[in-house]
Amino acid sequence: MKELLTIDDICVSYGNIKALQHVSMHVNEGDIVCLIGANGSGKSTLLKAIVGQEPLVGGSISFDGEEICRAKAVVVKGEKRGRHLTTDLIAAKGIALVPEGRRVFADMTVEENLDMGAFLVRDDTLIAERKEAMYDFFPILGARRRQKTRSLSGGEQQMMAIARALMSGPRLILLDEPGLGLAPLVIADIFEKIDMINKQDKVTVFLVEQNARMALKASTEGYVMENGRIVLHDASSALLENEQVRAAYLGE
Repeated sequence: MKELLTIDDICVSYGNIKALQHVSMHVNEGDIVCLIGANGSGKSTLLKAIVGQEPLVGGSISFDGEEICRAKAVVVKGEKRGRHLTTDLIAAKGIALVPEGRRVFADMTVEENLDMGAFLVRDDTLIAERKEAMYDFFPILGARRRQKTRSLSGGEQQMMAIARALMSGPRLILLDEPGLGLAPLVIADIFEKIDMINKQDKVTVFLVEQNARMALKASTEGYVMENGRIVLHDASSALLENEQVRAAYLGE
């Protein structure tokens, strides 16, 4: 199994606060991998680090065998400084992030939001084809393509945020709390779409989700994060049966 994303001993700090402490993990190509943990455990910080939005103070991150972020990699004027590709260059490598809270452009239409997702694509024909593919995949978006995004429901906005990320044609999609604030039936629909994206479109998925049961059922491998550290890693089916996980995250 080929490792598509490799996270090697990374650390991220906010001043004196250690947000991530020596985190190592990997995502194999073609898999759905989940990361669960309590609020404030560092899950979103990890995703931001992967796409270059948070600088590393330790360790490195590689994508498809190429290093995209490293702490203290080069010496500039006698001082060691980290290196990382800018977020747009990381996106161009094939990584797309769907951020927590969706972060849609509320005053733009659905179609304009999708166009924003294709900002790195220079082929107008390909952009048009991808938009039509998104409308086929999410029919409600096709029906509302001319509507302002603020008029959509929370579930519809989440679908649009995922579609916007897919417009770049990613090999790896990072999903930050896709079920946040949504009704159970809507969450089930979103997770069904995530499974289709993985199996039909062959997009590798790294899923951060507070709904541990849903995340573990949807994925093949799982990691558990506490206080900025990875404390458990196993097959998702095994984590569902793990007493520690069941007590802390499954309410049993």
